[in-house]
Amino acid sequence: MRRLASLLPLLLLLITSPAFAQDTTLPQNAVPQEEVVLGLSQDQVSIGTDFDGSNILIFGAIKRETPIPEGPPIEVLITVAGPSVPVTVRRKERRFGIWVNTDSVVVDSAPSFYAVATSAPWSQAISDVEDLRQRVSIPRAIRSVGAPMTVQDSQSFTEAVIRIRMANGLYQMAENTVVVSQQTLFDTAIEMPANLTEGTYRARILLTRGGTVISQRETVIEVRKVGLERWLFNLSREQPLSYGLLSIAIAVAAGWGASAAFRMIRS
Repeated sequence: MRRLASLLPLLLLLITSPAFAQDTTLPQNAVPQEEVVLGLSQDQVSIGTDFDGSNILIFGAIKRETPIPEGPPIEVLITVAGPSVPVTVRRKERRFGIWVNTDSVVVDSAPSFYAVATSAPWSQAISDVEDLRQRVSIPRAIRSVGAPMTVQDSQSFTEAVIRIRMANGLYQMAENTVVVSQQTLFDTAIEMPANLTEGTYRARILLTRGGTVISQRETVIEVRKVGLERWLFNLSREQPLSYGLLSIAIAVAAGWGASAAFRMIRS
């Protein structure tokens, strides 16, 4: 409540100002009864040499022209998705005493980071039909349609991507973590780990009643490398030969320094 109270002036400003993201749930000529007004504690994340992760506070309010409707309470779902890229997943099997790659499947599109936060248990927050339509849950945010005919259990490869990335903190499902006050104000914090991929991250807020999406908004969070990280990244892409020579020089210097320090300790 203290956090929401401190954000109240900003929320009031947002409510009285024009919405900066178009509502994609309703037709353009329809007037929604409840709209999302949102804000971020920060819309840029800088990855430097000392970056160890970041927490982004996502907060907002529900703008209404009429009193709160009767019926099921309003629920809020928040997703943050990183850039989506194809992922090749390989299965290892033990053959003749060694582990070798056997089957492989290319997952057509998988977000590098994906977090879902809800204000209620998943089954109460959104229906399966709406989840299929809006692609909110982690499995439905991943697209895999081109598995080889020789692979009978292609779904297990997608499940492996989810399992590995959840273990690394890159995929998150956080139920009951969005705080909704008086059916009007909401907020939650999304934990972004240190191993983020650079790019544009899309934050989406969905309002539901009885499992049906009634309104949604979207904004972006820019994740960029800065300082030495940015310089090395650009060098590796623009001047790969120089980057390789620099890497060799650093490795030689580190090896010589370690050897010199070891001889000094022994003497």
